[in-house]
Amino acid sequence: MNPDTAGLRRARIGVFGCFATSGFVMGAWAAALPSVDARLGLGEARLGTVLLLIQVVGLGTMFIAGRIADKITTRRLLRWIGPFTQLALVAPAIAPTYETLLAGAVVYGLGVSFVEVGTNAHSVELEHYYGRPIISSFHGFWSLGGAAAGALTSFGLTMGLGSEAMLVTAGIASAAAFAGFARPLLPPPSEATGGASGRAGRIGAGLLAAMFALGAAGTLIESGASDWANLHAARVLDADAALAPLSYTVFGCVMTVLRLAGDPIRARLGPGPTMFWAGAAATAGYALVLASGAVGGLPLAWAGWILAGCGIAIIVPVLFSAIGEAGGSPSQIAVMSMSGGAGLLLGPAAIGYLAEGTNLTIGLMVPAALSVFTLAAGPITMRRVLRRPDRGAPHEPVAAAASRDGV
Repeated sequence: MNPDTAGLRRARIGVFGCFATSGFVMGAWAAALPSVDARLGLGEARLGTVLLLIQVVGLGTMFIAGRIADKITTRRLLRWIGPFTQLALVAPAIAPTYETLLAGAVVYGLGVSFVEVGTNAHSVELEHYYGRPIISSFHGFWSLGGAAAGALTSFGLTMGLGSEAMLVTAGIASAAAFAGFARPLLPPPSEATGGASGRAGRIGAGLLAAMFALGAAGTLIESGASDWANLHAARVLDADAALAPLSYTVFGCVMTVLRLAGDPIRARLGPGPTMFWAGAAATAGYALVLASGAVGGLPLAWAGWILAGCGIAIIVPVLFSAIGEAGGSPSQIAVMSMSGGAGLLLGPAAIGYLAEGTNLTIGLMVPAALSVFTLAAGPITMRRVLRRPDRGAPHEPVAAAASRDGV
């Protein structure tokens, strides 16, 4: 039977918590690297190898995680495996050598894979219960979790706390928190209703490839800001050392706010128009950033990053939601998660090597061009994916009750 509104509310809080906890763990891993480098004397190359290994292992095992979720459901995947993956945060705290840190990176990469696939797929299932967009805000909580990890790490170090003790404590606390948040998660709609759901449909390989390309493009567009916004301010615009880091700050803040507020926008516009306006905002934003080197300087660049953040914030949530509405399975949602990993792997190389051979302004034309691609291809792909006749209809009684009660 369908869950009542109280069950929906508890499940939604649980998914918020799972996203925030996994974001916190990822942020804590990143924040721990300077102290790990100082303790083990790693250097840039070996640190880069650790980060690359996490991405490669995560990307290489996401489809396996999706297939497992197909068999045991996303709820069981998150309940059984999720808490243990959070304990991987202990690895950088206790690793005595570079080799053991690499082993910890492998374990953490597996954890990222299973948790990312599980949380994204379960958010799609929960949206099916609601019958209205709710996915974007989950991604906003992931960003908040990462920001909280960085802030707490900085505060702890300022207070003289040891980084190893903080990481061990954070890993244990995160595992316990994740276990608690996973308890109220719901079974798939097909199990709850005893019949077919949107999960029963399958998306053709061609459309799935198009969705993959859009997901990789969206992540690479985002990496253009996260990896290069501050360097663009410093190197191209000659910004003061105190002002240059604010370029990514303004981008990150507006992107988080838009993800938290993006669901009503998507509900009002629909997936196709939302992708159009998201691509348009990202395109206009990058155009301002590219122009800022010739005119306008840092204020124009900040305006560009704000516009780009407004567009980038909702591209990936729209794609996940569309796969769910079209009846995609967890393994197909895993393919979308893989697209994000592919974008993260390709982004630094695509922009960095081009910038090395020319300049950073030319390098940033890569995400600018992909913004145009999203603007053009996004609405068309949404129309083709969502006009499939086999997609499931939302559970109207639950969706209506949830909307009426403000769940």
